[in-house]
Amino acid sequence: MFVTPAYAQAAGGAGGAFASFLPLILIFLIMYFLLIRPQQKKLKEHQAMVEALRRGDQVVTAGGLVGKVTKVRDDGEVEVEIASGVNVRVVKHTITTVRSKTEPANS
Repeated sequence: MFVTPAYAQAAGGAGGAFASFLPLILIFLIMYFLLIRPQQKKLKEHQAMVEALRRGDQVVTAGGLVGKVTKVRDDGEVEVEIASGVNVRVVKHTITTVRSKTEPANS
């Protein structure tokens, strides 16, 4: 007497399985377009900014230091002059913003 309704509920079919996954698919799409994609775009912009660093650019580091780039090294570091005669080595990827760019040298 109680067995028949239980079998009737289990016979949802293939349409029921897809309908149960539809909210998960929609949540993933929303997360991708609102969180993942903008974060990737911002990361690419930051990498391009770091690769375009030149001598004479005024930069701000993640620690809040403001200075002028005096030397760009090949090992992922730059030398930044934070006061007259005071140079510090900074990892390139800790530079958050470039305040002013220098004009490219004419060759």
